Amino acid sequence: MGALAGHPHYQKYAVRVARSAIDGFGVFCDEPVPAHRKIGEIRGDSITVAEARRRAAEQQRIMIVEVSSKRAIDASRSSDPMRFTNHSCRPNARLLVQDGRIEFYSLRALAVGEEITVKYGQTHHKVQLACRCGAPGCGGWL
Repeated sequence: MGALAGHPHYQKYAVRVARSAIDGFGVFCDEPVPAHRKIGEIRGDSITVAEARRRAAEQQRIMIVEVSSKRAIDASRSSDPMRFTNHSCRPNARLLVQDGRIEFYSLRALAVGEEITVKYGQTHHKVQLACRCGAPGCGGWL
C-alpha cells in the first residue's frame, strides 16, 4: 500500500514519487487508474494570495495553488505525494480546485509506472520558466 498509508481519505490510488524525465521528481502510478477517477489530493498551509505571490517570487520550485481570489495552499511541506505532479502540455490528469480542496482526476486510463501530469494553467512563473514536458506541440514556457 505504500503511498496510501496515512492518506486513506486523500489518496485514492497507490502512487510513488520518483525522479522524473520532465523535471526533478514526479508522481507515478503504482496501480492502474481508470479514466475519470479521483487519484488523490494535496493539502498544505492555507495562506493569503499576497503571501503566496511573495513566496513564489523567492523560490525556484514552488508548490502553491491559489484556491480563491484571496486564499492559496502552499504544499511545500505537505507529505501528500500528489504535490510532485509535474506539468505537461498534453496531460493525462487534471487538477480541480473545489471548496478549497486541490484534487487530481485521471483524464484517461493510466498504466502502472506512468507519470501523472496536469496542465498547470496560469502560474507564478510569469512565462519565465522553460517547459520541459517534451509533448508534441509543447507551449515552451510556464
